[in-house]
Amino acid sequence: MAESMRGLHRTHRCAEVSNKNIGETVTLMGWVQKSRNKGSLIFVDLRDRSGIIQIIFEEGTTEQAYFEKAGKLRSEFVIAVVGKVAKRSGAVNENLKTGDIEILASELRILSEAEVPPFPVEENSKTKEELRLKYRYLDLRRPDLQRNLMMRSKVATLTRQFLAEEGFLEIETPMLTKSTPEGARDYLVPSRVHPGNFYALPQSPQIFKQLLMCSGYDRYFQIVKCFRDEDLRADRQPEFTQIDMELSFVDVEDVLDVNERLLAKLFKEVLDVEISLPIQRMTWQEAMDRFGSDKPDTRFGMELVDVSEVVKDCEFVVFKSALENGGSVRGINATGQGNMPRKKIDALVEFAKTYGAKGLAYIAIQEDGTVKSSFAKFMKEEEMDALISAMDGKAGDLLLFAADKNKVVWDVLGALRLEIARQLDILDKNQYNFLWVTEFPLLEWSEEQNRYTAMHHPFTMPMEEDLEYLETEPGRVRAKAYDIVLNGTEIGGGSVRIFQDDVQERMFEALGFTKEEAYERFGFLLDAFKYGVPPHAGLAYGLDRLVMLMAKEDSIRDVIAFPKVKDASCLMTDAPNVVDEKQLEELALSIDQAIINKEKEEKDC
Repeated sequence: MAESMRGLHRTHRCAEVSNKNIGETVTLMGWVQKSRNKGSLIFVDLRDRSGIIQIIFEEGTTEQAYFEKAGKLRSEFVIAVVGKVAKRSGAVNENLKTGDIEILASELRILSEAEVPPFPVEENSKTKEELRLKYRYLDLRRPDLQRNLMMRSKVATLTRQFLAEEGFLEIETPMLTKSTPEGARDYLVPSRVHPGNFYALPQSPQIFKQLLMCSGYDRYFQIVKCFRDEDLRADRQPEFTQIDMELSFVDVEDVLDVNERLLAKLFKEVLDVEISLPIQRMTWQEAMDRFGSDKPDTRFGMELVDVSEVVKDCEFVVFKSALENGGSVRGINATGQGNMPRKKIDALVEFAKTYGAKGLAYIAIQEDGTVKSSFAKFMKEEEMDALISAMDGKAGDLLLFAADKNKVVWDVLGALRLEIARQLDILDKNQYNFLWVTEFPLLEWSEEQNRYTAMHHPFTMPMEEDLEYLETEPGRVRAKAYDIVLNGTEIGGGSVRIFQDDVQERMFEALGFTKEEAYERFGFLLDAFKYGVPPHAGLAYGLDRLVMLMAKEDSIRDVIAFPKVKDASCLMTDAPNVVDEKQLEELALSIDQAIINKEKEEKDC
């Protein structure tokens, strides 16, 4: 039966007690990690968010009623203990912060009993994630997850402190906004008061933070929930948290400077890691050419090499047709992997196909210098020698080539170098390689929409020297945009914004919007721009991704208290779910069950 904690006051968290407290009487409260009954001695490991401490109940020393009660303790019981801090009588536990002390209990209260949990509450759990997420409230008791969430809290607190000291104001923007379908899909919220009309949950506070710059607030930030109805991966969630900021009267250098100092503070304060400033910069074009990615992982080499010029006269039809169609031939050198079994190479070929490749060409240079290749018979000896030389191929190396349109080649080899690095286990989570990627293309062609779309958003400022190409060669125009990348993951991005009416109008035209369409979507922002708008720029971090990398986790689900799974559902609350018919009627909505059944059938297939 549960007891009251009346008259007791917790004096310390478990791991806050140290050998400096030896001889003191303390009151601790928490969960039983485990209990070991040795007859005249009962050992209890007591756990709270700070850590674990050992409690000793000794027959003849501890009052008999409390000793007998201690014999009933099981894992996850919630208890309060009063006792004296003593030097540990047994061997010191080097794995515990409190491993050199113990508590000699004089009083025990069972505040809450617990059923046997469906899985052990322990660090580095081997329990399947689906089961842990169903009982997330138990999973969150695990020390590793608690450390992650405490780290997340510290990052948020330090960020607020730093930005406040830099003159930023924390201002909240609305959650119920207007849908502006440009980019990822919106989550829509039906309005009861305005039947047939919908709010959208914000994909970001973009328009509102620009309006705040128009309103003279100079420097804004908020740590804010955002929503995107998109397919999920390990580092994505339907609802996620941004560290969002906007600054007036600034250009690229000002934004990068304040954010470099923010990152340096976070990594020093949280991880005691020094970030060397300024952070390395690389243009989008260089990143794609060298790494096949606009978020390159620079912790290892295996960079792409463009060998189009070297093979332009060869008769290998794969290379030849790619070049004739305006593409390129590029390769990577997997140093020391020349003896990779053919089965593994074939698996890499299949992996490459998932990124759009029709196949992979390879040259395996054996330790004795012998060359094995999938296409040597189509090449002259001097052509093969020139190709190996261009790739800096040496005995023991494996050279892999992709030939296609540039985008396909970049995607394939960019993913392939990461896959090989994972297989070789050369990605060091203790190494933090930051990189600014700058000068992104302003626009990208959408085959689906048959028009140019904004690579970032329609308010991104073009590079001034490229403005002349906006109407004639829109694909050539670079943006004053920048992403901050950490170990191959984009953790934030932003841009200088358009603040001149004429440039904004030209941008909308390049996107294929008429004036009417532009006003229908963004009229309130364009109207605000008529009343004096300062030059401004901003950036937003994915807080979840940032903390995931700081905590050395592989999934953002491990740094979010109550995450969704890959189909955007919550296993614990069973959301999303059906609602009452009356609620639908109030919203003037009806469900088309035929469409739902069809989608279920397609999903099951």
